[in-house]
Formats: sequence, structure tokens, C-alpha cells
Amino acid sequence: MTPAVPVVRSLLETDLYKFTMWQALLHMHPNATGEYEFKCRNTPAYPLAELKEEVERELDHLCTLMFGADEIDYLRSLRFIKSDFADFLTLFRFQRKFIQVDTDGPHLRIRAAGPIVHVMGFEIFVLYIVNELYFRRFDRAAALQEARKRLAQKVDEFRAFEQEPKRQNPFEFFDFGVRRRFSGEWQEEVVATLARELPQFFKGTSNVYLAKKFNLVPIGTMAHEYMQAFQSFDVRLRDFQKKALEDWVQEYRGDLGTALTDVVGMDAFLRDFDLYFAKLFDGLRHDSGDPVEWGEKALAHYVKLRIDARTKRLVFSDALTVPKALSLYRHFADRVMTGFGIGTKLTNDTQFDPINIVMKLVRCNGQPVAKLSDSPGKGFSTDETFIAYLRQVFDQRI
Repeated sequence: MTPAVPVVRSLLETDLYKFTMWQALLHMHPNATGEYEFKCRNTPAYPLAELKEEVERELDHLCTLMFGADEIDYLRSLRFIKSDFADFLTLFRFQRKFIQVDTDGPHLRIRAAGPIVHVMGFEIFVLYIVNELYFRRFDRAAALQEARKRLAQKVDEFRAFEQEPKRQNPFEFFDFGVRRRFSGEWQEEVVATLARELPQFFKGTSNVYLAKKFNLVPIGTMAHEYMQAFQSFDVRLRDFQKKALEDWVQEYRGDLGTALTDVVGMDAFLRDFDLYFAKLFDGLRHDSGDPVEWGEKALAHYVKLRIDARTKRLVFSDALTVPKALSLYRHFADRVMTGFGIGTKLTNDTQFDPINIVMKLVRCNGQPVAKLSDSPGKGFSTDETFIAYLRQVFDQRI
């Protein structure tokens, strides 16, 4: 029997924000250690524990890969990637000793632990490895037939939307679907189709490999793990968001200016996002909670600070569909620039239910870290005592 083609094609095939966070932490906190844990938030069609041996083989393969010379050259071409970080990546290889796979009854357990600059990159690869292995057991031909039908419907939705009256700011959306995609080949087909059929709306992808291949803009700045890590650094817990934002400003000096707001909730974020940061960052990214309420809070905050919101951007990325993105655009587009990162509903929209899997930072420097989401069920921690303390410090009652 012919062995299956490995899931991971290139170390470049990950979200851009992995590289941007990686560089910042390498420069500012190179000695930090981290622990990441995998979790499935819904009930899969069959036990993920059955994938253990296949996942092990895929991780073995991942740990043989290195960046190619052309890939390093591409990263160097991005103005915010610094020369020493590119040199580091030239030598980088994932270490198998830093990641373990186990089972607990029907559940798959994956844990990566070690120096944070050596383990943080595992997350996206683990997620799309598990996803692709999971969906290989389904009827691939039937799934792709349905996926192509739904993709064509999305293209038609955008073309119908194009007939609407023009608003103050254009509609722009991006592919954020690496981690929960049906397969690498299908994501590539989706991105190629959108770039060909909807160039007026489709403005980039978080998948750096596909951005390079199709000459698209790679999209991304920071994720929760970056902010969470600062809960363990040498700063008062109450000040961790301000320290994380300040280090980002110092690292990127005006580039990559979209701040993530929901590590301890939008209200707590805005208390720290003062005039200094509001002027330095180009905008904010929504990833939990009611998006309209979130956006109105953001706009009110800019008004309070006497900043013209029309010069800022709100990026929405939480469980978006095309209708939801268009609805949010209609609500906000005359008052602020917008952007929409659509993930699962672009790259895994078939008749088969996707699995809701994550791999989150749970400890840093030997201390618990946590996310207090604005959406119940999206928070993540393994230490309830720390969660309670974090809620108390930031007056977060969810």
C-alpha cells in the first residue's frame, strides 16, 4: 500500500502571526519557557484517540523539516522580519523531545513543553495535522463536491453584494483558515479561487506558504499566547497587557499595528488602551463576544480619546460566515475601516461537521497563564485558582 502523503508540506505553511510573535519573544524574552495543551471543544464523529499513531508519524516528519533558502528569502522580504530572526530560522528545526502525544479514553492528548521559542510553533501544525487526519476518514470526493458548491455560492454572494451602494470604506476579507481546514490542497484551491474571482474583495491570507505561492499579502499580527505570556513575566499582573503592547511597539515601530483585545475581556483591555497606545496602533481585532457591541465600545473609546475613528481599522475574526461579515460591514463601514478574517467557513465548509480544536498556552515560566474570553466556553486554563485571581484583578465576571 502506498504510504499517505505527509500533511505538512513546508515550515512556511503556518499563520503569519506565529512568525511575528516568535520574533518579538525571541528578541525580548528569549529564555522564557512554555507549555501548550491540545483540546477538542466539541464531540467528534469518532474518537480522536484513534489518530494517535498517525499523529505521532506526522510529528516525526515535521521534526525533519527545515526552511528552504527561497522561504528564508521570502521572509526576509517582509519589512518587519529582522535579519537575525531570519538567520535563526535558517538553523531552526522542531525538536521531537519537546512534544508528546497520549490518549485518555477517547480523547487525544498533545502537550508541547520547553523553551517557548522552540515550542510555540507547534500549535498550528498540530491543529491542521489532526484536522486533516480526521477528515481523511470521510468521503473525500463527496466532501469536495459539496465544498466547491458552497464556495461557488459564496462567490455569488459577494458578486450580489457588489451591486449595493458604495460606503465610506471598502469591504476587504482574508483567509484565516489554516488551523481547521479540510486539507492543505483544499485550502489552496479556496485561496486560488478567491484570488482569481474576487480580487476586489479578497486581500490576503494568514497562510504564509500560500501568500508566497500566489503573491498575496500575508495577514496577521498577534494572538492570545503573546499577551498571555506576559502574565508570567517580570511585571505586575495588573500591567501585563500594557507591557505586552509596549514591547510590541518597541519591536515593530509602527508595523503590524492591530491589537488583540479579548485576553481578559474588552472592558479590561480598553482600560489599558490609553491615548498613547490608541495613537500607536492602527486598530483592534475582535475574537470573542458580541461583535456589534465590541465594535461600538471600540468606537466610543476612540471618541472619548478624541481620535478620529475613520483613521482606524476594526478587524473581525470570530466564527465568521460571509453573511455575518457583510452584515458587520454594513453596520460599521461608514464610521471606521474594517477587515474580516474568515476561517473554518472558508476552508472546511462541507456536509461534515468540523471539529473545534485548539492548542493553547497554559503555563509560561512555570506559572499558569489564562485567557478570559468575552464568549463563555472560549476561555482556556488548567488552573482554576489562577483564573479566579485573574478575574478578580481585572474585574471580569464572565
